[in-house]
Amino acid sequence: MLIDSHCHLDYFDREFDDVLARADAAGVRRMVTIATNVRKAGVYQALAERDPRVWFTVGTHPLHAGEEPDVTVDEIVALTRHPRCVGVGEAGLDYFYDRDPPEVQKAVFRTNIAAARVTGLPLVIHARKADDDMIAILREEMEKGPFSALLHCFSSGAELARVGVELGLYVSFSGILTFPKSQEIRDIAASIPMDRLLVETDSPYLAPVPVRGKRCEPAYVAHTAAVLAQVRGVSPEEMARQTTENFFRLFRKAAALEQAAQG
Repeated sequence: MLIDSHCHLDYFDREFDDVLARADAAGVRRMVTIATNVRKAGVYQALAERDPRVWFTVGTHPLHAGEEPDVTVDEIVALTRHPRCVGVGEAGLDYFYDRDPPEVQKAVFRTNIAAARVTGLPLVIHARKADDDMIAILREEMEKGPFSALLHCFSSGAELARVGVELGLYVSFSGILTFPKSQEIRDIAASIPMDRLLVETDSPYLAPVPVRGKRCEPAYVAHTAAVLAQVRGVSPEEMARQTTENFFRLFRKAAALEQAAQG
């Protein structure tokens, strides 16, 4: 079994059943639909309620930080009490686009970190072109109190990966790993401990080779997992087993739901 640890199923509302059927055919049995706005939580919740193969998160994407800078920790915590909410985020820093000021992004990010700490749910972290500030905030916040987290769709530098692992974080790789010009990312993937690796699509974006240029969807995580297996010198079956085990170790609420469903 493979798990797409990060996708945006709200982009596939009219094709929801077909997308899940294609994922199932590719061996992708579970997926997490990720929030970008806290105040759209009902959308993600409804998607997870449509099919038991889907879980969801609640949080504010850094590119939407200016839309909801006043969301409180208590608001996020309350929304995570839904049975199928398994994480907080995605939240973080994105300096690639000149949208919301860094200070706004940082404040919203810290709110999401606090919610993850309170709930015990993992924080899904978005980091782009902000390595130094991300490292500083992660170190500062870990000193306030531990929280679990995942550096999603990793495309940053080796130092952020190293610090993340040092702080106990997991690292997830998307279709970027398969791109011809992504040797640096493959080198970083080779350095991450096997028990910290996850895979994702970040669909509908970043379709991996050999489907580059198409709209990405959860089924395609199998291509990324296959390349990650090559990078690590293991079989695709072993990588599927390892990343699934890692997922359930990090997303403990999802693991509990699986155990309950199996009786």
